[in-house]
Amino acid sequence: MKYVVVLGDGMADWPDPAHDGRTPLEYANIPNMDRIARDGRCGMLATVPEGFEPGSDIANLSVLGYDPAKYYTGRGALEAVSMGVDLGEGDIAYRCNLVCIRDGVMEDFSAGHITSAEGAALLASLAGECAAVGLYPGVSYRHLLVVAGGGGAATTPPHDIVGQETAEYLPDGPDAELLLRCMEVSRRVFAGHPVNVRRMAEGKTPATSIWPWSGGAKPALPLFEEKYGRSGGIISAVDLLNGIARCAGMQVITVPGATGYLDTDYEGKARAAVAALADVDFVYMHVEAPDEAGHLGSWDEKVKAIERLDEVIGIILEETEATVAVLPDHPTPIALKTHTSDPVPFAILGKGTDDVQAYSEKDAKNGSYGTMNALDFLALLFS
Repeated sequence: MKYVVVLGDGMADWPDPAHDGRTPLEYANIPNMDRIARDGRCGMLATVPEGFEPGSDIANLSVLGYDPAKYYTGRGALEAVSMGVDLGEGDIAYRCNLVCIRDGVMEDFSAGHITSAEGAALLASLAGECAAVGLYPGVSYRHLLVVAGGGGAATTPPHDIVGQETAEYLPDGPDAELLLRCMEVSRRVFAGHPVNVRRMAEGKTPATSIWPWSGGAKPALPLFEEKYGRSGGIISAVDLLNGIARCAGMQVITVPGATGYLDTDYEGKARAAVAALADVDFVYMHVEAPDEAGHLGSWDEKVKAIERLDEVIGIILEETEATVAVLPDHPTPIALKTHTSDPVPFAILGKGTDDVQAYSEKDAKNGSYGTMNALDFLALLFS
């Protein structure tokens, strides 16, 4: 038996009075997700354990059956593994966003979704000024900062504070002084940098600063195949998910054209999932676009991202006989522009049927699975 989980990051949402009280999932044209719900079984999944922030790191670890209370050290460390950065004993890796802060307010957590080449150029200029830390370029605005012999710091994800004053959300703890110094240096280095001069001349958002967050030491996950007795692979454009894959000994399935943004190659991911089933038993296809639209507060973009994801689910349904599940990792309500820890709807095709006729937050609450702990989800899928 083969299995595919299609995870639309941040796909769940709240009812919107401006759209007849519907959520984007209820509003969107999603015949393939509806088919999975109608011909399969549904329920709700609690993906964020009590006491944890509702991030994609925590939620995806939970969906894959890895208890964050045992295995989570920080998002930065997982991304370091994905990027091939070898963390030594005592090293702390922080996710390092390029952000735009104006007049003390977090204007954009992604610096206008700056390109990877522009981000690498900014980080290269900063590296010479911040020799006390390691700086590693990643994709778009997502980069890495490593503190050797670090002590950690309490930090805030920048996407949680868009439109807010940053002063009360600055790093605190053993590494805070060093992180704050690097942030100050970045403001000076970036101010007149040719990348920002060019971006502003083109009417684009500049990167005014780095923002380190979610630091941690190298994690140690049990191997996926030993845990479940099945081989697995992950398809994602996001370093976080690829880091989880590498830590769990799963295949990292790379798709050219996958960006982790609204312009990602949806069809390429679906074709890669179908092809991967020849080599592995389980494929976890992660699509970031609905989450990005939620952070932007864009109803239209979120609906469009969900509908495009539904189209490629059709490819998987037509070209495989796998058991297929669809779900988000967490809600990213447009009204909030950030994550919540509310349970999310899931549907599984290939494990019987119930009375649910459509895929949505409201409909899945009436599913036969009820509300489950995400740590039990793959055990259910494979049962």
